[in-house]
Amino acid sequence: MTSTTPGLAEPAPSAPVPPGRPSPRVVVVGGGPGGYEAALVARRSGADVTIVERTGWGGAAVLTDVVPSKTLIATAEWMTIADRAPELGIRTAGLPVDGPARGHQVDLGRVNARVVELAEAQSGDIRARLEQEGVELLTGEGRLDGPQRVVVGDRVLEADVVLVATGATPRTLPEAQPDGERILTWTQLYGLSELPERLVVVGSGVTGAEFAGAYNALGSDVVLVSSRDRVLPGEDADAAEVIEEVFRSRGMTVLSRSRAAGARRTATGVEVTLADGRVVEGSHCLMAVGSVPATRGLGLEEAGVRLTGSGHVEVDKVSRTSARGVYAAGDCTGVLPLASVAAMQGRIAMAHALGDAVVPLDLREVAANIFTAPEIATVGMSQKALDEAGIRYVASTLELARNPRAKMLGMKDGFVKVFAHGATGIVLGGVVVAPRAGELIFPLTLAVSHRLTADEIAQSFTVYPSLSGSIAEVARVLHQRQD
Repeated sequence: MTSTTPGLAEPAPSAPVPPGRPSPRVVVVGGGPGGYEAALVARRSGADVTIVERTGWGGAAVLTDVVPSKTLIATAEWMTIADRAPELGIRTAGLPVDGPARGHQVDLGRVNARVVELAEAQSGDIRARLEQEGVELLTGEGRLDGPQRVVVGDRVLEADVVLVATGATPRTLPEAQPDGERILTWTQLYGLSELPERLVVVGSGVTGAEFAGAYNALGSDVVLVSSRDRVLPGEDADAAEVIEEVFRSRGMTVLSRSRAAGARRTATGVEVTLADGRVVEGSHCLMAVGSVPATRGLGLEEAGVRLTGSGHVEVDKVSRTSARGVYAAGDCTGVLPLASVAAMQGRIAMAHALGDAVVPLDLREVAANIFTAPEIATVGMSQKALDEAGIRYVASTLELARNPRAKMLGMKDGFVKVFAHGATGIVLGGVVVAPRAGELIFPLTLAVSHRLTADEIAQSFTVYPSLSGSIAEVARVLHQRQD
C-alpha cells in the first residue's frame, strides 16, 4: 500500500431498523481500512456487526505498512529539506560555507520508536472508535464455514453478510528468505536500531522506490536493484525518469535490468546475487518484490468464493464475490493496493449488501501517490492507457522549476502534466511530480470526478504565488491545443 490510511470521522447516529425486522448480522474478517470502514457503515445502517482481526486494529496498513512507512518517509523528507538549506543561504553553525551541506545525524532507533508509537496510537484510535460505535471486536483467526458462517476459535458466528478484508503479505524469494536482521521485508525495517551502512533494495516498484529514497535521504548508501529498464515501471514514464535522475544525483546506485536471484547473510552483512552472476554486497538487504494475498486457509473456495490464479478474491464493482452474501475488499482482491481503495470497497460493499444507495467503484477517479522525494501523484487515465484506448486527447506539461513559488522554496525537480479530451476539453487525467504532490493532485481529482473541462480549471482563481498555480497554467495551454 502506497496512500495514507483514511481518517476517522466523528460518529454518526445509526440508522434505525424497520419495526418487526431483525437486525442483519454482519461479520467482517480483517480489521484494516477495508474492514473497519465497512464495519462502521454497517453499524450506522443498523446491523449487528462483529469484526475479527488477528494482528491488531487497523491491520497491516496501520501497524506495518502505510502509517509506519509514511512516518519514516516524513522524517526523511526533513533531511531532504535540510540538504536544500545552503542553496537558500542557510547553513548549520560551525560548518564551513563551502563544506558538506549535511549537518544533521539520524538516530534511527528513536525514529523507529516514534514510528511504532504513532502506529500503535492510530491502532488504538481505531479500536476505540469501533467500540464507541457498538461493533463487537474479536481477536483471532476467522475462517469461513460456508457463505453464512465464520468460525473464530471455539466461537461460531452466523452471518447474513460476510466481508473478507484480510489484506496481503510481503512476497519473498526462495533463495532470499528474510531473517528479520540483515535480510528484511518492509514490515521488519522498524526493528532496526542503527542506520544501515549500505542498504541493497531489491525491487524498484512503489515500495522499493519509496524506501530506497527514504534511506538515501537518512544517510545510508543505497543500491537499488531493478529488473526493468527504469525505476517505477508501472508509472508515468516522464515521472519515473525524474525520480531516477534524482536518485542518481543524490548518490544512489541504480542497477537497471538486473534481476536478483538470491540473497544470503555473511559474517558482516549480506550478498545479493544477480541473475547474471554479479554479486552486490551490503550491510542489509530489503526485499521489495511485491505481495501475495492473505487468502489461504480461510475456507473461501469451500464457501463458493472464486479466487484468481494469483490467489486474489474475484470481486465486481460493488465488491461482491461469487458466493451469495460474501463480499471482499482491500489488497486480498488485487483491485488496487491502496488504503483509500480498500476503504471505498468496504463502504460500497456494506451499502450494497444492506440495501443503501451505492455508486460502483470507478478506478478512473482514484487518486494515488508515491511518497518519493519529489512525490508522484496521479489521477484518471494515464498517457499509456489513453494511447492504448485510442482516445483523442491533448496534453500539456509545465516544469516545476518555472513556478515562482517553487523557485522561492528551492524546488527544481518535477512537473505538472494534464490530459484533456481533444474535442470536449474534459480533463481525463493528470500527473503531478513535486514535493507534497499528494496534496496538489486534489484539484485534478475534482476535475476528473466531476468531468470538468480544462477551460473551467483555467478560469478559476489561484493564489499567487502558489504551486497550484501551475495547474491553472497548464489548463490555459490546453485551451489552445484543443481541436
